[in-house]
Amino acid sequence: MYKNVQLFIDGQWMPSLSGRTLPVVNPATEAVIGTIPHASKEDLDAALASAQRGFEVWRAMSAYDRSKLMRKAAGLLRERAGDIAIQMTLEQGKPLAQAKAETLGAADTIEWFAEESRRAYGRLVPARAPGVYQMVIKEPVGPVAAFTPWNFPLNQIVRKLSAALAAGCSIIVKAPEETPSSPAELIRVFADAGVPAGVVNLVYGIPAEISSYLIAHPIIKKISFTGSTPIGKQLAALAGQHMKRATMELGGHAPAIIFDDADIDTAVAQLAASKFRNAGQVCVAPTRFLVQKNVFNSFVDKFVAAAEALKVGDGMEKETTMGPLANERRLPALQALIDDAVAQGATLRTGGKRIGTKGYFFAPTVLTNVPLTARVMNEEPFGPLALINSFDTLDEVLTEANRLPFGLAAYAYTGSAKTTHALASGVECGMLTINHPGLALPEIPFGGIKDSGYGSEGGTEAIESYFNTKLVTQLDI
Repeated sequence: MYKNVQLFIDGQWMPSLSGRTLPVVNPATEAVIGTIPHASKEDLDAALASAQRGFEVWRAMSAYDRSKLMRKAAGLLRERAGDIAIQMTLEQGKPLAQAKAETLGAADTIEWFAEESRRAYGRLVPARAPGVYQMVIKEPVGPVAAFTPWNFPLNQIVRKLSAALAAGCSIIVKAPEETPSSPAELIRVFADAGVPAGVVNLVYGIPAEISSYLIAHPIIKKISFTGSTPIGKQLAALAGQHMKRATMELGGHAPAIIFDDADIDTAVAQLAASKFRNAGQVCVAPTRFLVQKNVFNSFVDKFVAAAEALKVGDGMEKETTMGPLANERRLPALQALIDDAVAQGATLRTGGKRIGTKGYFFAPTVLTNVPLTARVMNEEPFGPLALINSFDTLDEVLTEANRLPFGLAAYAYTGSAKTTHALASGVECGMLTINHPGLALPEIPFGGIKDSGYGSEGGTEAIESYFNTKLVTQLDI
């Protein structure tokens, strides 16, 4: 069922010029299920030249016509969602239902940006003198390089791709090597919809080699990266050296604050679903659960029960509700964090170890009373690991919520309007959702502050970084 992948350059699917390939592994079985081409410098040069040619064609096309092609691509993606979801589950591991939901959500994102393309207005600024016109014009910044991770193979690409195309930019996507087939099928719907050759290009290879070459190249005018904070800082520094515009969506360590006046059953159900979705491999996943003391024991008991009720298994099996970790290296990384926390006095309530010896399965894990000195309280775990501590006062919990250098997402549950206002102004993050799971819709901002990055990949803000702003002022003579 798995489809081998090729590079997509200048409207053509092709192997790498070197003939080198990399293996693709199914994380549920550890079997090699396919290969991907390893892009060489010559392949990247071809993609760069293609993106430059494609940009000249695409920027000259009206926003109306660009929007029509994007909406056609969204329709094709919906038609193919079932097949694409299978590819995603085979290569990434998430349950098939989650993979299909991601695919359909990607179609929604394309349509959102297609409409934004037609509404990217400039403006007229009132002049100080008669006969003077002051026009502010938005122009596409140029060819874009996008670098995306493996946890959401479509979701992470489609935001960058759709925003770039809506603005009139061409793009080179460096998709994840672990999960290459579903991104290739995303690119295919744009090609099949009639997007001109060169506008969208797709490469795979060694991430450090590709990023260092593309970011420094004069053809590339903007980069967008989703991934870890350490790598993001390196790429942001490289972009700065070459005066390249950059959007950075980096790591998080999201606090989830539960007050004693909250609906505890609702909080447990929604936060457990958010925590263990995609086996916890989500940058905005709630991680530090901070629960007011009066409801601490009740919350912990119910949350542990929710974790233990999950069915961990192959994502292709209908009853599975949590799949494996996406790659082998996540297993020892998670185990080391858990062992360190327990050694420092944390209580292991459930999970805490690998499941079986075949496939990268890890038990949903809950730790309570975790010392702030534990590594996991300071490093993003990126796995099915919940840390639950108690607090007394609002000031105390705000101090803990803001303690880390991360500032991506935060969650809170309370029945008090006064508390919600205090949280809205007091929590340092790019996104705060209160009493419901309200993140990552196409029409709302998506991004962080502090070490979690800068820029947005959702809402009207997302398209702005793909434009240059030009002032044209003239005097009628």
